[in-house]
Amino acid sequence: MQGREVELEATKIAHGGISVARLDGRVVFVSDAIPGETVMARITDDAKPSFWRAETVRVLEPSPHRQAHVWAEASVDRDPDDRPGGAEFGHIELAHQRELKSQVLSEGLQRMAGLQRAVEVEPLAAPGEGLPGTGWRTRVRLHVAAGGTVGPYAARSHRVIPVADLPLAIAAVREAAPLRETFAGVDTVDVLAPTVGGARLVIGTQKPTVVRERVGDREFRVDDTGFWQVHAGAALALTDAVQRAIDPELFDPRAANLDLYGGVGLLAAAVGDRFGRTVRITSVESDARATEHAAENLADWLGAAVVTARVEHWVRSLADASAGELARLAAATVVLDPPRSGAGKAVLEAVSAVKPVQIVYVACDPIAFARDVAILAGLGYRLEGLRALDLFPNTHHVEAIGSLVRE
Repeated sequence: MQGREVELEATKIAHGGISVARLDGRVVFVSDAIPGETVMARITDDAKPSFWRAETVRVLEPSPHRQAHVWAEASVDRDPDDRPGGAEFGHIELAHQRELKSQVLSEGLQRMAGLQRAVEVEPLAAPGEGLPGTGWRTRVRLHVAAGGTVGPYAARSHRVIPVADLPLAIAAVREAAPLRETFAGVDTVDVLAPTVGGARLVIGTQKPTVVRERVGDREFRVDDTGFWQVHAGAALALTDAVQRAIDPELFDPRAANLDLYGGVGLLAAAVGDRFGRTVRITSVESDARATEHAAENLADWLGAAVVTARVEHWVRSLADASAGELARLAAATVVLDPPRSGAGKAVLEAVSAVKPVQIVYVACDPIAFARDVAILAGLGYRLEGLRALDLFPNTHHVEAIGSLVRE
């Protein structure tokens, strides 16, 4: 069957930005289709007996929500092998993109945690003046082909696709991107435009240098090769979202508050700015360069501490705390901002064992978030508040912020 073209009717959206169809009773995950459409699709993977994968090659009956792709080079008019990845929702009207993301999050919570929770995906303003949902990326990674040309990878592939433009990027990144140049001896070229200073290139594995990112009235030190939110408005939006997610009636500035997967201290600073300079908070992060920057970024708070450690290892030590520290942990607010795979059972069990009064969970993967909400429910924590932010327009990604309180 692989390589054969078949007619499919997309019926619903699935996690990962792909639609679900059926062929002779078998589930087929089809890319570049919108639920409600009939498409001609090419089977690309028939190895599993339970489901196949396919790519749309022609739209036979379009959805009313279909639009011309915001990235012409990723349009369904091109062969699937030649479409750059990174804008897999660019053919869908922006408002409907958010409806689909909301469906994925809500259905994940219902299926995995047994929760009926509708949530509106909130838009963020972007500095771009192009098509809706473009002009927001402040960092882009380009890959280098064997011949030296640069570009993004093809969708679901490691093949480099030369492109003429990067419409999701802010103007400074688009102008600096060396799309027509060639490079030798390197695998990647990162293009970034921090809020302080001009755009820059990071070629290959060159030694990191420090840049500064401004969030409201604060500046944060971060490596140019380190992690920072890519949407131009994301850091400020997440600062506000975390501050709002914390119940002030439950917050104790003298408790042993925690910021797990803390990076360079963005969310620990959000807590400190919300509740004052006497806040006690410990930020834990495995990347030594990030914690070095976090120590400086959090210097305004006398009670702020920074630990370099893998969170899954460090949280095991919580149960060995003194009686006084256990009491401060039981009064604590814990901020969790794990990687896409989520915090997972071991971390959540170790955290819940010391009974913090509330947990604020920042998630970039809705299904990992739903799984962890279910785990926390079994450990005595109820999902009290939920917001979703569209930090990645024209992609399938969505950021969720959940407030969980101890029963």
